[in-house]
Amino acid sequence: MPRFDRYLLSQLLALFGFFSLLLVSVYWVNRAVGLFDQLIGDGQSALVFVEFSLLTLPNVIRLVLPISTFVAAVYVANRLMGDSELVVMQATGFSSFRLARPVLVFGLVVMLMMSVLTHVLVPASRAALTARSAEIADNVTARFLRDGQFMHPGDGMTLYIREIAATGELRDVFLSDDRNPNVTTTYTARRALLARGDQGPKLLMFDGMTQDLDRTSRRLSVTRFADASYDLGGMLGVTAPGTRTLDEASTLELLRADAALVAEVGSSRANLLQEGHNRIAQPFLAVATALIGFGALLLGAFSRFGLWRQIGMAVVLLILVQMINTQGTGLAIRSELAWPAVYAAPVFGIGIGVFLLWLSQRPRWLSRDQRAAAGGMA
Repeated sequence: MPRFDRYLLSQLLALFGFFSLLLVSVYWVNRAVGLFDQLIGDGQSALVFVEFSLLTLPNVIRLVLPISTFVAAVYVANRLMGDSELVVMQATGFSSFRLARPVLVFGLVVMLMMSVLTHVLVPASRAALTARSAEIADNVTARFLRDGQFMHPGDGMTLYIREIAATGELRDVFLSDDRNPNVTTTYTARRALLARGDQGPKLLMFDGMTQDLDRTSRRLSVTRFADASYDLGGMLGVTAPGTRTLDEASTLELLRADAALVAEVGSSRANLLQEGHNRIAQPFLAVATALIGFGALLLGAFSRFGLWRQIGMAVVLLILVQMINTQGTGLAIRSELAWPAVYAAPVFGIGIGVFLLWLSQRPRWLSRDQRAAAGGMA
């Protein structure tokens, strides 16, 4: 690789690393606050918080890499234009496409990183995160069961336990289920035990009573029982063992989108195809954002006031690419035959970047300073 290419590529990678670290830190801190309150408030240790934070990082990094690529390309191009380095290279005979060669290599490097994230690290981290979440949710005693306190494990749910014995027996249990807008159900029991079921933990109550209050008729129905069970898995949102979410499936499984996977993840075939092809298409956005950021600034020239117009145009083009990406994703979700729409944004973005490079070397777009420099070298 020629010296200039190595120099430009090193500048791009250094700024890319800095902006990626900055954006990941900001995004992670924003999410970590809520995660910290949730885990520590539920009685988990700081080690669990660190583990969950690390498992969420691959997806956070995947989201910020295209933005970091764009910012790095714009920043480096703006600085080199300000120092007239790019103007000098153009005067020596370098075309815009020749100048953009290290930028293309930079975009391909980021694309490779995003491919590893989307196809390998993110699904693996999501699977590990789901497994750990299920383990913590299954440990209801550590999360919600604290004696002498009114707890609200879910919306419309109130739980009170007078005492938790050393053997794990729950004494004098009060459970109010207010999730049904028409009926309020209240359970009281002298004793209760926790048991694991196929769909998550269950509360086994003994020697108790159920009261159903119909809010419409204002009638109260009372049922006494010797023993009864209550599914805590549904109340706590515990995923049934053996099931996966859409994010946990591999890319090949998503591209096949067979009936078994559709039933397992509980989603439509169109959504599975969209997710699979989206994992292939999204890494190419790194190439698109790098070319757009660099190509837009090549339209300008040295100015003491900076290249704010070109930077603004690059930002507008990036927003346009994101809008196309959103529309393409929505179209692919609605129809399983529309999965090619997810490739519209990367193709459009790369096309815009190539067009900007071509436009920047047209004579009518060359600035007076660039033409003078080129004439002096001749």
